[in-house]
Amino acid sequence: MVKKVAIIGAGISGLASIRSCLEEGLEPTCFEKGEDVGGLWKFSDHVEEGRASIYQSVFTNSSKEMTCFPDFPFPDDFPNFMHNSKLQEYITMFAKEKNLLKYIQFKTIVSSVNKRPDFSTTGQWDVITEKDGKKESAVFDAVMICSGHHVYPNIPKESFPGIKLFKGTCFHSRDYKEPGMFKGKRVLVIGLGNSGCDIASELSHIAEKVIISSRSGSWVMSRVWDEGYPWDMLFITRFETFLKNTLPTVISDWWYMKQMNARFKHENYGLMPLNGTLRKEPVFNDELPARILCGVVTIKPNVKEFTEDSAIFEDGTVFKSIDCVIFATGYNYAYPFLDDSIIKSRDNEVTLFKGIFPPPLEKPTLAVIGLVQSLGAVIPTTDLQSRWAVQVIKGTCPLPSVKDMMNDIDEKMGKKLKLFGKSDTIQTDYVVYMDELASFIGAKPNIPWLFLTDPKLALEVYFGPCTPYQFRLVGPGKWPGARNAILTQWDRLLKPMTTRVVGSPLKPCLFCNWFRPVLISVVSIAAFIVLF
Repeated sequence: MVKKVAIIGAGISGLASIRSCLEEGLEPTCFEKGEDVGGLWKFSDHVEEGRASIYQSVFTNSSKEMTCFPDFPFPDDFPNFMHNSKLQEYITMFAKEKNLLKYIQFKTIVSSVNKRPDFSTTGQWDVITEKDGKKESAVFDAVMICSGHHVYPNIPKESFPGIKLFKGTCFHSRDYKEPGMFKGKRVLVIGLGNSGCDIASELSHIAEKVIISSRSGSWVMSRVWDEGYPWDMLFITRFETFLKNTLPTVISDWWYMKQMNARFKHENYGLMPLNGTLRKEPVFNDELPARILCGVVTIKPNVKEFTEDSAIFEDGTVFKSIDCVIFATGYNYAYPFLDDSIIKSRDNEVTLFKGIFPPPLEKPTLAVIGLVQSLGAVIPTTDLQSRWAVQVIKGTCPLPSVKDMMNDIDEKMGKKLKLFGKSDTIQTDYVVYMDELASFIGAKPNIPWLFLTDPKLALEVYFGPCTPYQFRLVGPGKWPGARNAILTQWDRLLKPMTTRVVGSPLKPCLFCNWFRPVLISVVSIAAFIVLF
């Protein structure tokens, strides 16, 4: 019999999961709380309980060639970095093109997901949903959770003594929509992440004074990288990943910090991370350094204490007459419809094999899609996650033993502690993670074989950007257009920019981007050997 799969959420992860189920002959039913697809990227001018929320001015941090579904490139004329409305347009196009909408039940809340009494033998789940006040129960052979991790705001007020005394406005960045109401106000933004920097930069054009308080600092990257190309088309490559993971730590760390400081010296701007060698997710903001230079945004250390109208920072300075405090302090991830012990099976930690499967389950029929974070884009990540998850659910790709899965989780937690400074983070190394997932289903490109059989393609795959098309070259779900998409990716990148023709558009030299760091590394190693 065809297996029935419940999919919770019709955002990017949910759409990827629906499509993967259909590709493998499963029967998906997707439950979406809202009225449309898109999830996080479906902008609303008001905050809705239990749904992700973005502000009106949000743009993507990943460029279009790195962001697309692997067999559905963005139209040539779409900009490289898109306003949220443009990405939502693409998501809707994808859902219609792949005929996914008929599998979605909109305005439907998932109330509970519970194992059936015979779960140990069937792996089935009871799923209770609610629509228009009416509850329904259905049995599913598997469940894919695609509700994201930007829903439940983290507001650590207990970490800020005196915050209850503060008489101004105080809210989480999730509630921020547009800057109009802040004209002439004095605003304190707590948090130096993407949202905090975006909001502070935007408010600095209209507010009287904006200060960002940061506990640990952050690297700030520009979307515009070397020679004006999108950052991720040059930064996220297989060869660069190989170098950073193979070179001696001291050289890799030095190289990484040099790249992060290439645009400006973070020490001079008060932005320098406490530990600059950690690969914690950087902030992407093209405007913040200029706003700091112009004096309309100021960076301060952590808040030591609040008074009725002021904030006292750890360096002893005071920001007086504050009108508003915005907590840009991230999110907690939770699944209120599911028994918490299923996801957090050990010491209240999220323990998921490859960030997807809970190891202790008797049957691998529950998958969490989209609960990872990396420098890579979300769409290709969730596409590959769902493709593997569906193979596991179908029974064609068995999981390792519980012991082996837990050992893998422990090993990854140790690596995360070294790379990101936290063992329980959902961050991961994009190329390494994607290759791991692709290997499970036979979709990882065979680089040596490519160099032997198709050297032109091999050069782009290995030295060029690790674009999503690479993971549809081979294996289940292979796309016939993947090779051509890779070979023409720079053409699509340049198309929306060349609106005034002043010569032939120039593509980057793949070898030039890595020759200099390799040369520096070789010289450094040689010097180290000679001296020591």
